[in-house]
Amino acid sequence: MKTISILGATGSIGQNTLKIIADNQDKFNVYALSAHHNYDKILEQARNFQPKYVVIATKALADKLQHALKSEGLETIVLFGAKALIEIARADEVDIVMAAIVGMAGLESSYAAVCAGKKVLLANKESLVAAGNIFMKAVKENGATLLPVDSEHNAIFQCLTDNQYHAKEVDKVILTASGGPFRNKALSDLESITPDEACNHPNWKMGRKISVDSSTMVNKALEVIEAYWLFNVSVDKLEVLIHPQSIVHSMVKYCDGSYIAQLGSPDMKTPIGYSLFFPERQAVNVTPLDLCATSLTFEKADFIRFRALEMVFSLLGEKDYVKSIIFNAANEVLVEAFLAEKIQYLQIIAYIEQTLAELHFSSAKTIEDVIEIDQKTRDFIKQRFLLDDVMYT
Repeated sequence: MKTISILGATGSIGQNTLKIIADNQDKFNVYALSAHHNYDKILEQARNFQPKYVVIATKALADKLQHALKSEGLETIVLFGAKALIEIARADEVDIVMAAIVGMAGLESSYAAVCAGKKVLLANKESLVAAGNIFMKAVKENGATLLPVDSEHNAIFQCLTDNQYHAKEVDKVILTASGGPFRNKALSDLESITPDEACNHPNWKMGRKISVDSSTMVNKALEVIEAYWLFNVSVDKLEVLIHPQSIVHSMVKYCDGSYIAQLGSPDMKTPIGYSLFFPERQAVNVTPLDLCATSLTFEKADFIRFRALEMVFSLLGEKDYVKSIIFNAANEVLVEAFLAEKIQYLQIIAYIEQTLAELHFSSAKTIEDVIEIDQKTRDFIKQRFLLDDVMYT
């Protein structure tokens, strides 16, 4: 039996992970769960799985949760804050860490798990986007196992020979993208887009932040950076194709003309299950894919239409990795401002581009450097675009 800590248990990845664990209680023991502010959901999860620890954001919530659990006779210990996240990620008792905290908030705990040599199921793409070189070095030095949970990277991992990128064999690593809810709309039609419209993804049920990222294609831009580091693939061999059906999750083109693709229903339990059980495959309760009921279409990603992609391919081509920290931090602040209706939809990309042009830092050599640059970027964004009154998480 494997012992697991789930960082970000109340999000969609965390909830789907627990669904699989519930169906395989003879294989997994839940050591710890974490949540940000979702008190009701983490209380329900703690009741159902009775972990040794639960971590939540604040002391007030921790005290409330501890009281509720004790009143029900449960022995789960409730902790709070970033340091507690690190502790449940690197605890000696833990075999597997599901790193599913959204955004830069998940970096330190994901890094702690890698440094402790854990099997890390990485759903927090920002760890590689902001600190790819530092993170992958730590994986190698500490003997950690890093498995990608994002459906696209999990697909590529499955398509590569021996799960390894061999430069002489591979012509292209191709990430597919649905194109989001606005792929057929002209840019001029997006000026009045509301947060609810941007969060209405046609294929996937996701959180609001990642749904907005999907609509702007920032999510795919971040995935390009993630693939660059995860597979050690040169930027000229990375490609993005628009695939509206979200059935082909990604593919690899080989030098002999072969394309190897991974297909499946748009259900995150497939890549989660693959990662949980790796290197074996086990049955997972997902909706079967009916190939006869769908058609598969592909089109090139328009870099004019999706400026985020052009920005990312450019910074990777220049190996200006500090800009990826700036890109990610700017997007996180601006998406939250958009969701709070403080800026317009098209201003997300416009302000990211302005920030990349105006802000400059020297290279980041440590996780502390990454965090400092991230924070300075956030401060710059709020001052530059007068967003100080927005609450940021």
